[in-house]
Amino acid sequence: MITAIIALDEPRAFELSTALKREGIRISGAMPPSALTSADLSAADAVILPATRAAITSELVTTCDRAGVRIVTLGAGDSRLLGRFGLPEALPEDAEAWQIADALSEEAPHTAAPAGASQRRIIAVWGPHGAPGRSTLAIQLAVELTRAGRSCALVDADTVAPALALLLGLGDDAPGIAAACRRAELGSLDAVELSRLAARVETSAGSLDVLGGLNRPSRWPELSAARLGTTLRLCREWADDTIVDVAASFDADEEVSDDLAGPRRHAATTTALREADVIVAVLSADPLSVSRFLRDHAEVRSMIGPTAHIAVVVNQLRQGPLGIDARGQVRRALERFAGITDVTFVPFDQRAADAALLHARPMADVTPRSPLVSAVRRLAEHLQPAGSRSAPVTAGSRRGSSRVVRWPRPARAAREA
Repeated sequence: MITAIIALDEPRAFELSTALKREGIRISGAMPPSALTSADLSAADAVILPATRAAITSELVTTCDRAGVRIVTLGAGDSRLLGRFGLPEALPEDAEAWQIADALSEEAPHTAAPAGASQRRIIAVWGPHGAPGRSTLAIQLAVELTRAGRSCALVDADTVAPALALLLGLGDDAPGIAAACRRAELGSLDAVELSRLAARVETSAGSLDVLGGLNRPSRWPELSAARLGTTLRLCREWADDTIVDVAASFDADEEVSDDLAGPRRHAATTTALREADVIVAVLSADPLSVSRFLRDHAEVRSMIGPTAHIAVVVNQLRQGPLGIDARGQVRRALERFAGITDVTFVPFDQRAADAALLHARPMADVTPRSPLVSAVRRLAEHLQPAGSRSAPVTAGSRRGSSRVVRWPRPARAAREA
């Protein structure tokens, strides 16, 4: 259920609050626009406010970006102001509740898997060079999918800089994915054996099975394409969602290589991307990461085919190198140079990242109120397969278990009357 804050003057705020509740939108507060700057946005998914310069300020947009909160505006505002902050076109000032509810849904990241997708999936977390946060996002995504009632496993298939075991406080000498691949080649791997080889990690959302990565990058030939491909296919019988953390490099041009029979240095990444049902493509909100992502995204898309589902996630969103309009600049660059309009933004939270590293725990366990955790939780909700979405099963989630009831809309003729 989408949670919104209404920042409008009375009596419009009260009327809209009542109408939006009937449309299945949870209202966490109603206040005049001037009070929004001091309001607590951590429990909201969106704010509704007038499209005026007095209401839309750089401080407000920055606060919303950090908290992962969307902005929906009403009124005949300044289109240049909205464009400068990367905000969508304003709705009419007298927009009806169903129109605003539709806008809230449209602004939500449309990253759900296709309707015909399998209920058991391989999710590859990939991103360009430069530490965009692949491993951190993979861990947090696994936690939130577990919180939603899915059984999840984490697999570290990064043959360059594996990190999942160390980030979760596990030893790097466990059998892990290398042992699973050896057994897959011998034909002795199944779901029971995968559970035996994996390390069990208890989190605030439930248990995670983790297949740690290589303890030395020089062992990369052990994760060959045939071995890893067989292992990932068997993982579908092991868990509902298998999240695979991979390196940035892949062998897209292997067919022109001189040595067609030899092992591929980055075969693990290539295999995981080709086996994946969903690819979570992660980049940082900085010019260098965006540039690298645009170059590599085209190669990934051509390698896996046009029907594969890619969810683009802009991580570490902050003013920093892009100024106050970081979200708008990244959104426009991705749309202009790659035709990408479906983007999820994850705010930068250094305190939460430091706490997770210090305790070797997922962020949701040590900083549950972090805006980064909230943003990944919303991403996990939209990544659930069609028909399998369920309410969170643990008490740690701020999302309630109330079912969304969509009231029938009046006929078009009645609305226009």
